[in-house]
Amino acid sequence: MYDKSDPRASLAAAVSGSVLSQTGLVAEPQAARFYETRPQIDDASGKSWLVRGHNFLVAYGLAEAGGIFARDGQVDEYCVLLPKGGAEIAWNGKTVAVPGFSIAFVPPGDSTVTLPGGGEVVRIFSTQNADLAEACSNARGYDAPRSHIPAFQPWPEPKGGWKIRAYSLDVPQEAGRFGRIFRCTTLMVNVLDPFEGPRDPSKMSPHHHDDFEQGSLALSGEFTHYLRWTWTSDMADWREDQALEVGSPSMLVIPPPVIHTTRATGPGSNLLVDIFSPPREDFSAKPGWVLNAEDYPMPV
Repeated sequence: MYDKSDPRASLAAAVSGSVLSQTGLVAEPQAARFYETRPQIDDASGKSWLVRGHNFLVAYGLAEAGGIFARDGQVDEYCVLLPKGGAEIAWNGKTVAVPGFSIAFVPPGDSTVTLPGGGEVVRIFSTQNADLAEACSNARGYDAPRSHIPAFQPWPEPKGGWKIRAYSLDVPQEAGRFGRIFRCTTLMVNVLDPFEGPRDPSKMSPHHHDDFEQGSLALSGEFTHYLRWTWTSDMADWREDQALEVGSPSMLVIPPPVIHTTRATGPGSNLLVDIFSPPREDFSAKPGWVLNAEDYPMPV
C-alpha cells in the first residue's frame, strides 16, 4: 500500500495470496546500531562494522587518513559507497580516483580502496564471500536457512567486460522516479533522496516482499522502522508489531514477508540507503529508474 505520491504506486501488483499459502516464514529482523556497538574490525586503516542479510552484507567504515581496505580473491562484484570524501580504487593494475558523493562497483579478484583523507566508506558485498559473512556481528543469524528466499543468482556480466565503474550521486530528482538506483551483477543500491525533517505521517508506504530481504542503511538522521508480521495458518509464525527507533549510522535487514515502512523522524537531513541482492526485477523494469542500466543487462 503506497501513498499516491509514491512512485512505487505504479509498480505492478504482486500476486496476492502467494505468501499466505506457506508456513514457516517467521524470521527476526537483523538490526545493528553502529553508533552504540564496537566495530568488528579496528586497525590502523580504521574501524569497520559488519552486518549481514541472507544474500548481502554491509561493511560500514570510518577510515583513518590514508586507510586502505583490501580484498584478496574477492569472489564477485562489490559496491563502494562514498557519502562524502573520495577514494582511490585499484583493480587489475589500474587505479581510479573516485570523488566523494559517488557510488562505484568493483570487479571480482584483488582490489583496494584507499581513502587519502579518511572518513566514511560503505562497502557492500554478497554473502558468497564467506570470510566477510563470518566476520559479521550477526554471523549466526542465518544458521537457520531462509527457505522461502531463492538461492542467490548473480545477474549477467556488464557490457564491455569487467572494470571499475563509478557514478556521481549528484542526480536531480525527477517526477515519477524513485530515489537514485544503481545496480551491478550482485546488488541493487538505492540512495534515497533525503527527508528534510520528519516524514509526513499521512504519507507512509507499508508494503511487503514475498521472497527477498531489504536492507535499510541509515547514514544520517533518525528513523522509526515499523514492522508487522503476516499471519499464516501456523501461529508459530505470528509476532507482535515492532517499531524500531534508530539513529545513524545503523542498519536494518527486513525479512520477507514482513510488512514494513519507515518514517524519518530527525529534525535535520535524514538519509537512508536501500539494498537488495540480487537486483530487483520490478525496479529494473521501470524505464529510467536504474541510472546505470545501460552498463548492466537484465537476465534474459
